[in-house]
Amino acid sequence: MEVSKDQMSMLLENNLFESAQMLGCFLVSSPASNQEPNPYLKAEYLVLQGDAFYGGKEYRRALSAYKQALQNCKSIPRQGGNSTRTSLSATTRSPSPSSFSISTTNENEVKFKVALCLSALNEHRSALFEMESIPSKARTLRMNLTMGKLYRISRNNRSASTCYKECLRQCPYVLEAITALAELGVSSKEIILLFSQTPTKIGRFSSDYQDSQRWLNRYVEAQCCIASNDYKGGLDIFAEILSRFPNNVHILLEIAKIEAIIGRSDEAIMNFEKVRMIDPCVLTYMDEYAILLKSKPDHAKLNKLVHDMLSTDPARPETLVALSAHWERKDERRAFSYADKSLKIDDRHVTGHIMKGNLYMSLNRPEGAVAEFKIAQDLRADIRSYQGLVRAYLALSKSKEALFTAREAMKAMQQSAKALKLVGDVHAVNSSGREKARKFYESALRLEPGFLGAALALADLHVLEGRNKEAVSLLEKYLKNWADDSLHIKIAQVFAATNMLSDALSHYQAALRINPQNEAGKKGLERLEKQMKGMDPDAPEEEEENEPEDGEGDQEDPDLV
Repeated sequence: MEVSKDQMSMLLENNLFESAQMLGCFLVSSPASNQEPNPYLKAEYLVLQGDAFYGGKEYRRALSAYKQALQNCKSIPRQGGNSTRTSLSATTRSPSPSSFSISTTNENEVKFKVALCLSALNEHRSALFEMESIPSKARTLRMNLTMGKLYRISRNNRSASTCYKECLRQCPYVLEAITALAELGVSSKEIILLFSQTPTKIGRFSSDYQDSQRWLNRYVEAQCCIASNDYKGGLDIFAEILSRFPNNVHILLEIAKIEAIIGRSDEAIMNFEKVRMIDPCVLTYMDEYAILLKSKPDHAKLNKLVHDMLSTDPARPETLVALSAHWERKDERRAFSYADKSLKIDDRHVTGHIMKGNLYMSLNRPEGAVAEFKIAQDLRADIRSYQGLVRAYLALSKSKEALFTAREAMKAMQQSAKALKLVGDVHAVNSSGREKARKFYESALRLEPGFLGAALALADLHVLEGRNKEAVSLLEKYLKNWADDSLHIKIAQVFAATNMLSDALSHYQAALRINPQNEAGKKGLERLEKQMKGMDPDAPEEEEENEPEDGEGDQEDPDLV
């Protein structure tokens, strides 16, 4: 034979895809592969060439090669009831040219390769059609997991659930399948029951199998808690697992993500920082961390994080969302562009949709925000998608839709102070609903006494109704326990509105000592100083139009462009 198939396999095993692509051209054009009596050889060589293209991320070329291989498979005469299976990525033995009656190419595995190419090209329907042509008994663990993901993308949740369950019957440690089943609403008991259906050879790893099974069962329970919005229950179980597996990056990330969602920003930042100390190159959920740093704001840490993420993988959706958070303060349109790019890479990336929705709101385009928050909610509903939808509906003066969404959040997240506040926010828009709003805010504070968002909203309500003393009293009560810049700014605004300028000044200064980057504090202090000088704070500055543009503002971080 002029070209050795074994040499091609060696190149593929060593991930030398460029060389494999070139050698593949010789392989498929060799006289032996093109002899009419040997269609199986041609099919085998085309699969190897397809593997080379797939490894080099040339998915269209790989798809073409695999489809040609399947056509050749169909031309092979069926003989006997048995067929010989080989790996798609490598074949360890070279068949004799005269033994053309036996096919060493497994058609089901080639179909799976076709499906992987179609999925990589975002042709998910076609990929699913290809996967469904593989008999269920012939599907491997990876095939079932891939099918589950494709069914979820097509919103066929029942079929997705069936595939994920089959994964856990084959191997209980497919954590992706556990999380997916929890998100699809399968109970923890039903998921754990699947483990007992695992073949014995998988189940008996060691003498302490029962002990290891306990943490896996608890992991299932934690994911089911999170999926049902029982964040406290999920955090408690993850903390228990973490005590057994200290410095477990995956568990720390899960905890930090939940803390970010429920508004425990300081705890989330601490856990994200701990993760980065253990594994500086991790990208999972780092866009959530970037958004937290932006909101603090801690520009130095955010800049360092984005730089590290770009160095690790600039094409990951998490990196692009982090870039979006980085640019939001300086250039909202550029930030929007990065959020949009993240979704072109992975249109199921929830944080990307939430980021894009918030940017739509910043750009005064609430219609676009509604669409993004709805997608985020369909993918994985959490309090942030509900909050975004309510804000967008209120901006569109759609009070009924806003109230319906807020009530949906309250129903889905029972015992959630944030959901209660959301209903209050909708009622507070109209003067006739302020009494209802007050009751919801007070209920939220009874449920979660440390919820500053509800305290600030209630203070705003007091001010709107002329109860300035009650507003000050409420805010001062919280200031005794929380040194928070937003509390100082709110109380400063109340004092400024009631002409208690010196008190307002001291609180603005206190806010800026806590957070020198607080824009509301800077603007409020500037406005207050004008008032104290007897100037009109709303009068336009004469020199404002002649100020030179900050042409170098975006160049402070050249390595992030």
